[in-house]
Amino acid sequence: MTIHHPLASYVENVPDFPKPGILFRDISPLLSTKFPETVEALAQLFTEDELTHIDGFAGVDSRGFIFASALATRLNKQFIMPRKGGKLPPPYKEASYDLEYGTATLQMKPGSGNIIIIDDVLATGGTLNAAIQLCQDAGYSVKGFAVLINLAFLNNFEWNGLRPRAVITYDS
Repeated sequence: MTIHHPLASYVENVPDFPKPGILFRDISPLLSTKFPETVEALAQLFTEDELTHIDGFAGVDSRGFIFASALATRLNKQFIMPRKGGKLPPPYKEASYDLEYGTATLQMKPGSGNIIIIDDVLATGGTLNAAIQLCQDAGYSVKGFAVLINLAFLNNFEWNGLRPRAVITYDS
């Protein structure tokens, strides 16, 4: 089922980008016109009780930074950065994962606390799975994860009984 959140009308569908057959969901118009509303919609994905029991938001490099840092500021929580490989000096933990055309690596500094992982889009789940494993390896306890857009037709993501929360879900 596609969730028709009012913010979905600000996501531009760009056919055949970055290659033929791909329908790209461009969030640029949404961010330029409805950023505060977008951050609020992400915050509303979690109950007040859930938010009381977390210490921070981990935003996956790079667009996850936008949302996680805004949520951390709005809710007075920590902002944690799982970075793309090669962006951090040691010491750090890292996790590698498969992409459509190769592999990628995420790195982050060790830490502790209860966190929620935030990213912009969930497609196949490879990046989110790597981010979860990395956060755990770095010492954090993952209490949930959310994305602005879940391309549910590409995944059936679940981890430890938790399903992704999304502002906008496309099932086709």
